[in-house]
Amino acid sequence: MELMVLLNALVTRLLFVLHSLIGVWRVTAAKKEPKYWLLALLNLLLCLETGLTLKFKQGRGYKWFSPAIFLYLICTVPSLWLLEIHHGTQYCGNEPGAVQVNVSNQDFNQSRESSHGSEGTDHHIIQTAKVFVNQLSTICETVWTLALHQTFLLLLVVGRWLLPIGVEITRDQLSQLLLMFVGTAADILEFASETLDIEDVRKNYVLINAILAVWTWSMLQFPLDLAVQHIGCKPTASTRRIPSLLLCRYSAELWNIGVSLFIQDGPFFIVRSILMGHFRIFNQMLVFFTAKNILVVTLQLYRLAVITLDFRATVLQKSRKGEVSCCPCEPYEASIHATADQDTEMREFVAFPQKEESQTLSEDQ
Repeated sequence: MELMVLLNALVTRLLFVLHSLIGVWRVTAAKKEPKYWLLALLNLLLCLETGLTLKFKQGRGYKWFSPAIFLYLICTVPSLWLLEIHHGTQYCGNEPGAVQVNVSNQDFNQSRESSHGSEGTDHHIIQTAKVFVNQLSTICETVWTLALHQTFLLLLVVGRWLLPIGVEITRDQLSQLLLMFVGTAADILEFASETLDIEDVRKNYVLINAILAVWTWSMLQFPLDLAVQHIGCKPTASTRRIPSLLLCRYSAELWNIGVSLFIQDGPFFIVRSILMGHFRIFNQMLVFFTAKNILVVTLQLYRLAVITLDFRATVLQKSRKGEVSCCPCEPYEASIHATADQDTEMREFVAFPQKEESQTLSEDQ
């Protein structure tokens, strides 16, 4: 098992490094300046984190936070920023596939002719690899940027799945977290791709930076595991306050609501409203997803009101019973005590007729 943990930890981080290096390569090719290869030095942070995790945690994860995911964001986000700002100047035809096939066949024929007279197959393999790299370079920058966005979000989900989990998080919680990440990644990809593809947005440098800033802000939820873990609560003096009690009991639900309001749907709604209200940019998808953001924000506020009212009713019920000092932190604590009380009452109910029957028999005798 320890070997599998070590293998998963190393393979996942290797995938992160390879994807980050591909992003740096595309930035260097788009900008045509070798100095951008310095962005690859950010991967040294991920290598350092790998060594520390293997030494102190035996490859397993941490509670509430994933340093590997966070450092992967640091390594990849700058490259995507530069690619989106540059946006490429190559022309993407309506049928790029046919053009790529023709060029590919011509290049492969040339490679075969050049390597026909050479001895061995090593030279032919090298020539084929060069042709393959040249073929990838013919793809326009917009396609490369979208592909990097898509693979980036997919690797965040798959990488979180492959990373060894710590003792604080269960597999059930991990499965819930991954399902949340899949929906979150789809929303974030739609926001970045659909919004930045608008022609009027591309002409405004300030809008591009604002959209990328909101996109980066929304990515910060991936390293955190608070969406499926409850914060532990002890009945101390500080936790007897109403806000602390509410946070202890509904920490995961409140985190999900906070992420939606302040990190994802709320900022997305603000950006889309500015595009439509101030810049007069309208299209069918923009209006639809703005309405979707309004609906999600409204439902999250409704969920917050329901949680608050439920917690208030629980506190009032305990105060009437004289249990004000009790800390209602665990969601299932009341149900456990209720079940115990019902068992006790059932035993007394069953024992009571037996006592009456024994007394009646003794009187008859």
